[in-house]
Amino acid sequence: MTQPATPMPHATPSLRHGHYEDAQALFAGTLFVAMALMLFSQAGLLIGSTAGIAFLLHYVTGISFGKLFFVINLPFYWFAWTRMGREFTVKTFLSVALLSVLTELFPHVMHVDYLNPLFAAVLGGLLLGTGCLFLARHRSSLGGATIVSLYLQQSHGIRAGKVQMAIDCVVVLLALFVVPPERVAYSVLAVLVMSGFLWISHRPGRYVGH
Repeated sequence: MTQPATPMPHATPSLRHGHYEDAQALFAGTLFVAMALMLFSQAGLLIGSTAGIAFLLHYVTGISFGKLFFVINLPFYWFAWTRMGREFTVKTFLSVALLSVLTELFPHVMHVDYLNPLFAAVLGGLLLGTGCLFLARHRSSLGGATIVSLYLQQSHGIRAGKVQMAIDCVVVLLALFVVPPERVAYSVLAVLVMSGFLWISHRPGRYVGH
């Protein structure tokens, strides 16, 4: 006797997040990223996107990372507003501002006496990937290349992790002119860990919230 065909499971519908859920995710995501950047700073490592540019300028000028990161991201808000919408832009602005504040605060509340750069690269990469994933699933980002990568995923189906990995590797390789090659190698590892995590975990249609 022929068994009836098992119906295919329907895709999980988009979830509508409340303001409390958004606030919790934005705070947790930026906190994870701030901790990762603190690890990178103490280990002398870099990261890609606008954060990497801010790190490079910080190493060269001595101006704090938080101030540089906030200013560098300002031109990207127009792109976000026109291509990603008002909600995404406002949340991204709040996330960038919060991260700038947290990175200024962290040296006063936490310090690591010894930090192996390999450990910092792996742990920092995972913290960055997790934090960015929290933000992306709640329609936010940390500006810069992340805005571009999320736009390409949303509009063209190109995985954000692939785009992020390509952009970040270019930025980190530019650091060869500023920091020792060994530190650049660890920084590239951190980029690969973060981007690989996003590549696997942040797929179009897997989880979308509004």
